[in-house]
Amino acid sequence: MSGHSKWSSIKHKKGAADAKRGKIFTKLIKEITVAARMGGGDADGNPRLRSAIIAAKAENMPKENIERAIKKGTGEIEGVSYDEITYEGYGPGGVAVLVECLTDNRNRTVAEVKHLFERNGGSLGEPGCVAWTFEKKGLIAVDKSKANEEALLETALEAGAEDVRDEEDQFEVISDPGDFEAVKEAIDKAKVEYELAEITMIPKSTVKLDGKKAQQMLNLMQGLEDNDDVSHVYANFDISDDVLEAMD
Repeated sequence: MSGHSKWSSIKHKKGAADAKRGKIFTKLIKEITVAARMGGGDADGNPRLRSAIIAAKAENMPKENIERAIKKGTGEIEGVSYDEITYEGYGPGGVAVLVECLTDNRNRTVAEVKHLFERNGGSLGEPGCVAWTFEKKGLIAVDKSKANEEALLETALEAGAEDVRDEEDQFEVISDPGDFEAVKEAIDKAKVEYELAEITMIPKSTVKLDGKKAQQMLNLMQGLEDNDDVSHVYANFDISDDVLEAMD
């Protein structure tokens, strides 16, 4: 398992222990607000808003919070205006890192992101320096103990998935973003439990890390995730489970 799926799994386990519900809600509300502002408040005709609402419901966000965020986006009630910015940089060992932000203060955000990179053995780069390393895809991660590979493969491919990958202790169902909801719905109907289901940026290649660089990379990812202005972080690192266990 590598890159974003690896980090998402680490986050999933940490999140269960940390229960940083307030921080998660803040980020989801920003995303819903911006999605509604950009594409309107009707989720049926706004795929980005639909995805944001699905993510919010998965975190058990109250319905009224979701509706209020949509109204802020459409201008029905007053709210803060957020800018979308993507920063690109390099982590320890030359790992490519994409940082998507929603902020009401660009100067504050770039200063904080730059500081996090430099503190953890990385550096902020120029626009376009690493974006080519990633492809936008739908990703559904299923624990191997929760599914039969042949049955999952048949269900996913019939629903339009591009691939089902065997990644250490997980199967990863990969799809085009436009087919993601249909694939997810088919897997839901098949009653297959999954650890992660989202549209994400998947790296075309990975950089293997261990030792100090692996620890620095995880510290950088955690620092960026903890920043209120950061909505998503993607990276192409590969850290083996053995190395991760040794660091715990």
